[in-house]
Amino acid sequence: MNHGQKISSSERKAFIKAIDNLFLKLELSYHYQFYKVFGTDKRLKEAKRLWAESLKRYSPTCIYSATETVVKTNDYLPTLTEVIKACGESIDVLNIPSTQEAFIEAQKSSAPRKEYNWTTPIIYWAAREVGWDIINSSNNPNTFKLFSKVYARLANKMNEGQSFDISVEEPNAEVKPLDKELLKNLRKKHNL
Repeated sequence: MNHGQKISSSERKAFIKAIDNLFLKLELSYHYQFYKVFGTDKRLKEAKRLWAESLKRYSPTCIYSATETVVKTNDYLPTLTEVIKACGESIDVLNIPSTQEAFIEAQKSSAPRKEYNWTTPIIYWAAREVGWDIINSSNNPNTFKLFSKVYARLANKMNEGQSFDISVEEPNAEVKPLDKELLKNLRKKHNL
């Protein structure tokens, strides 16, 4: 949203709903810490006002995405600064799959990975950085958290203008005929 730009009533309601959802998710996820920081109605109301003012340039979908990211990646109640950073790194701005969708796509992909029909190349690069064995392992409970951090970092780089491509090597068109003499000698040498 640009400064001075008037917003419609429905956009305003959607924004307020996003802020309310943010605080609800924070309350449910970090209840003890939440009440320690925002313990009274007055403090909660002032906090919502401050956070709404600080987040007003972001769309409701961006705020929803950032909320999901901070709740899934923070062990402690996130600060306003962390939420703003998550909004800035939000993948909704880039029109790419959510972290959850990207993680599922990475798990469903098959070899050869470079030839897989990726929705966006950064899913491939994020999963590759995490490691295919880790991505496909059901025994590691921290896999999604690790993937989401790498995916967010790459999305941020994409937002800064870096492009991600997957180059598929062309198969060598020239196929050399089998050297039958070499094969015969190897069989003889190894008693096959």
